[in-house]
Amino acid sequence: MTFANPQYFWLFLVFIPIIIWYVIKNKKANPTILVSSTMPFDKLPTSWKVYLRHAMFAFKLAAIGCLIIILCRPQTRDRWQTSETEGTDIVIALDVSTSMLARDFKPDRFEAAKEVASHFVTGRETDNIGIVIFSGESFTLVPMTTDKGVLINYIQDIKMGMLEDGTAIGDGLATAINRIKAGKAKSKSIILLTDGSNNTGIVAPLTAAEIAKKIGVKIYTIGIGTNGNALYPVGYNFYGKMEYQSLPVVIDEMTLKKIAATTGGTYFRATDKNTLKNIFVEIDKLEKTQMDVKQFSHTEDNYMPWAILLLIIVCFDIIVRNTILRNIP
Repeated sequence: MTFANPQYFWLFLVFIPIIIWYVIKNKKANPTILVSSTMPFDKLPTSWKVYLRHAMFAFKLAAIGCLIIILCRPQTRDRWQTSETEGTDIVIALDVSTSMLARDFKPDRFEAAKEVASHFVTGRETDNIGIVIFSGESFTLVPMTTDKGVLINYIQDIKMGMLEDGTAIGDGLATAINRIKAGKAKSKSIILLTDGSNNTGIVAPLTAAEIAKKIGVKIYTIGIGTNGNALYPVGYNFYGKMEYQSLPVVIDEMTLKKIAATTGGTYFRATDKNTLKNIFVEIDKLEKTQMDVKQFSHTEDNYMPWAILLLIIVCFDIIVRNTILRNIP
């Protein structure tokens, strides 16, 4: 245990004048009476209430001590802890182009993909996972980490319009490869979720797949979209509300299948949320390897036990003073 304000421990010096004052006060507070002899009182025992009055003074000192410790702010210490565990390296590359707002999924493709990704992360307790988002450009949202709380929070905070619109599948894969290549796990995989065709970017999707193959990274591709037509966003009306139009669902399945086949992965066509979840079964079969995991513990104030003890002492003092040691006027 550490203390944020250890300088306040000097306040314990106040005990010295308080104790001196108490001793002097007790000497002067004893009443005197003149008697011819004290022999009849010599064998009388001292009342337990006398000891209780002194004990109450000790309780007051303890209450002051608790208050001083609270002012010192006791804390649990920050620390890094390294442990060995089995896991795999995974990067989720999520398409955030405007077409992901199509409503063939409930409430739309974008929210359904986020929900499934969050659920997936929750179930991968020992894996090293990163998040990449892409549309007309790509961006590393979360570097590789085992902190599932951070991953889930960032996934839930993904907003449409964070990047320039478009579908740069190759750039998204290239960014994901750059993130995952330094991982220590024997098994490395990229999960690509997209609903369209590559129409912009610098890196061609199949070129990125070849790079992934050379460094031993599997790519699992998921084409998101129902068969037939779907309601796609086409713009905002006069009142600022998004308008939708029924349009054919077009996914470059041929390219997605080639990307998966090149790297030894699997292509999935997700026509609904349940199909999306099937990726979990395949990912659970990935080979795992021993790797070091660093966990960081945050500093937290730990003054509550002292506050509770202070409250107990004060309540006890009030009760005793108004019952057992109550003064009669």
